[in-house]
Amino acid sequence: MTIYLDAVWMLNFLIDLMLLMLVKLLARDSVNMLRLLFGALIASFIVPITIFYPESFINGASGKLLYSVLIIFSAFGWKGTYQTLKLCLLFYFVSFAIGGGLTAIHFMLSSPVSMTANGMITFNKGFGDPISWLFIFIGFPIIWYFTKRRMDEHAGEQIKYDQMCEVSLTLNQKIRQTTGYIDSGNQLIDPLTKRPVIICDRTFLSEWFTENEWFQLENAKNNLEMDEIPKRWQDKIQIIPYQGVDGGSSMMIGIRPERVIVNYNDQQLLATNVIIGIQFGNLVRDNSYHCLLHPQIMKQSIIHSA
Repeated sequence: MTIYLDAVWMLNFLIDLMLLMLVKLLARDSVNMLRLLFGALIASFIVPITIFYPESFINGASGKLLYSVLIIFSAFGWKGTYQTLKLCLLFYFVSFAIGGGLTAIHFMLSSPVSMTANGMITFNKGFGDPISWLFIFIGFPIIWYFTKRRMDEHAGEQIKYDQMCEVSLTLNQKIRQTTGYIDSGNQLIDPLTKRPVIICDRTFLSEWFTENEWFQLENAKNNLEMDEIPKRWQDKIQIIPYQGVDGGSSMMIGIRPERVIVNYNDQQLLATNVIIGIQFGNLVRDNSYHCLLHPQIMKQSIIHSA
């Protein structure tokens, strides 16, 4: 039997890379792509080790467990015993989930039983039945996407709405904190960039503006005169069209912040791909909160380590 080592190695590398990317998304880690590529490269070395050294310690159960720790360390770095163990278990979970999904689809589409001439039922295929490369190339991304989508939906189901939490906003290198409210009714997304919109009110946002700048912004919004936007804010301002509850179309002035940190469930969630929508009045009379948080932030933000 001829084994094309380079092809098998490349396929294994791509699969390992996608698995590590899924682990990153589910763990909401901020590791960069280069680390994931390095981790996938280390993981793919199992191919030549298995072929050339079949009796190696690595091919045993304990060896594979240690090797998985090396893979996670290579991709994510050392984050403490608990977090590294958590990432390892997540790596095994996504591997089993996707592998099990591929196997289930394969055996669902195949016909493992057949009738003989004398009416006996026999198994003509079994667990050793090879899965074609074409099936892997097509099936793996589909199962990968399905797993990610389902885990995102599960995370959304776990969000505790109507909950107050501390919010830290960085804008023009100036950091301020306030209280935010997780609002299930806030589904506003900028149609151009697809970024979720967080709505902050005058009491909170006015800390970044002079009285004259705030007056100019309000005039720009009311009179639809974008030329009135203060010059030092023009590169951060974005116009957000939206449809109100009465069905009418309107627009909101938004600002692109450097980052937003939300303290949620004893974790700090870091969001950089968001827009701050300006509310020129107060959100509530009692000033109990000054920020309406978009639920999508709780699902897509990464965990921030101070």
